[in-house]
Amino acid sequence: MAKLYFHYAAMNAGKSTTLLQASFNYQERGMTTALFTAALDGRDGERIISSRIGLKAAAHVFHEATDLFAAIDDLLRAQPMHCVFVDEAQFLSGDQVMQLARVVDNLELPVMCFGLRTDFRGALFDGSARLLALADEIRELKTICHCGRKATMNLRIDADGAAVTEGGQVEIGGNDRYAPLCRKHFYERFDQGDS
Repeated sequence: MAKLYFHYAAMNAGKSTTLLQASFNYQERGMTTALFTAALDGRDGERIISSRIGLKAAAHVFHEATDLFAAIDDLLRAQPMHCVFVDEAQFLSGDQVMQLARVVDNLELPVMCFGLRTDFRGALFDGSARLLALADEIRELKTICHCGRKATMNLRIDADGAAVTEGGQVEIGGNDRYAPLCRKHFYERFDQGDS
């Protein structure tokens, strides 16, 4: 039975690596997958999902106005498909998450979404909030804070490593802009407002 999965984590937990490995596992068994990623993140080139350890794969991109149900239905009509993977799922709209739920329920395809749960202020992204509400299975991928505890928060930092406490919810970046921290160390730095 197809399910909607949400795999979430803080930055640097290996979300994209896990996605690419899972897609490879399907392909290795002769099955077809469709990969999607947000158009917002073009750091490694357009239409590419890449991991920090060097794994890459071509992907379809979704924009704010993309109807994911229609896009996946079109792909399915062109060839058999066995699983859909979505990277940067925090950037999905609530409507797009509902479209993915319809892919599972009506097209009977599993959909595996990977993304951040919260932004640099500790607030849920819209896509993540909707996935937490609708996903059949929710799994946390883990990474660690510098203290050794589980990192659950994403601290935005400036070029000097100081905490950034203001700005838009979305700012694309990697290790140069974000640090995964446990809740204790996140709020120690964020509450200091050292930017």
